[in-house]
Amino acid sequence: MIRAFIAGLVICLLALSARAQDVPAPDRSATGGAQTLADILARQDAQKIDDRFRRDNIGDPAAGDTTQPLGTRGGQSDPDLWRALRYDEADVTTQSRGPAGDVLIQDGGMRWLKFRQGPLVTYGGYLLLGTIGLLGLFYLIRGRIRIDGEKTGRTITRFKAIERFAHWLMGGSFILLALTGLLSLFGRKFIIPVFGHDSFAILAVASKWVHNNVSWAFMIGLTMVFFMWVLENIPNRHDLKWVAVGGGLLKKGVHPPAKKFNAGQKVIFWSVILLGSSISVSGLSLLFPFELPMFAKTFAHLNEFGLPQFFGLGELPAVLTPQEEMQYAQLWHAIVGFILIAIIIVHIYIGSVGMEGAFDAMGNGEVEEQWAREHHSLWVDEVKAKQAKAQTTAVE
Repeated sequence: MIRAFIAGLVICLLALSARAQDVPAPDRSATGGAQTLADILARQDAQKIDDRFRRDNIGDPAAGDTTQPLGTRGGQSDPDLWRALRYDEADVTTQSRGPAGDVLIQDGGMRWLKFRQGPLVTYGGYLLLGTIGLLGLFYLIRGRIRIDGEKTGRTITRFKAIERFAHWLMGGSFILLALTGLLSLFGRKFIIPVFGHDSFAILAVASKWVHNNVSWAFMIGLTMVFFMWVLENIPNRHDLKWVAVGGGLLKKGVHPPAKKFNAGQKVIFWSVILLGSSISVSGLSLLFPFELPMFAKTFAHLNEFGLPQFFGLGELPAVLTPQEEMQYAQLWHAIVGFILIAIIIVHIYIGSVGMEGAFDAMGNGEVEEQWAREHHSLWVDEVKAKQAKAQTTAVE
């Protein structure tokens, strides 16, 4: 399931970013082999062009004194050298011993930057604002979901202290990660024009430190929550009835039976586990780009399965430089982050202003018994049966 989800999201990402189109090479005889106006216009329109007129024009270092700017007919000029560097044809020695030391020019970063500043920011912002807007509209129409029956004054323990600790560790750290991530992504576009570069620089440095270090708390909380609740979040037949009536969220007085977690909560749980795991993996790849590259191998496996070809994308690049690995990881990290933030916004709404009595479950762990019967009647029956059995055993 996780692999299928990752494969689908990768293909969607590539479909958005790969807009290049194959066009026939124009006649460059009139320009002496140099680029034409058609080349320039095609490149500005993000179309793929035949660039062999530049790729092959890297001079001849063996033809004489290479220290003189003799050009392509004798030796190697500065433009020839930079073209050789750009197309990875130059024979150079660098002082850097790192894995990326031999990558001097990597123009794929421009595609990454345009996607990051364009579609990623635009559609990600629309997703978050649209989610908040729909929740506001839902509140105006439905109002707060109240406890329909008469309150009993008795409470039932819903979550133990360790469960609440894991939940708040994961949830609190995620909120910090979301805020700092959004600040880093939107800062240049919205904060710099209002507060200036100096203010944004301070916020950006602080956000980077918080984001990198709080991420460990999120991963710890995610792991704890998974092992505590995974068995109770396995789908069952009662979830079908819950979904059929919308969980009672759309109509007053409708309370489908559910165990400790209903179908809606199970959707939240698995979304957090799957998307949170994906964000964690891509985050680790960004923290340790040379030790934990993830996209080259993923692309190679996708090519083996034929998924890119099925969607008409052709084979994906199975060999990536460290810079390209980080660019893909950053985009993946942000896209999945936007989706999970939108889901968590819905979760926060339901658990606070959206439903009466819901916050108590994670506030102090005790919920009103009538609330529990309306939203988790099967679970209440299980708890009552265990209590009755314990009392009987104690009497005996």
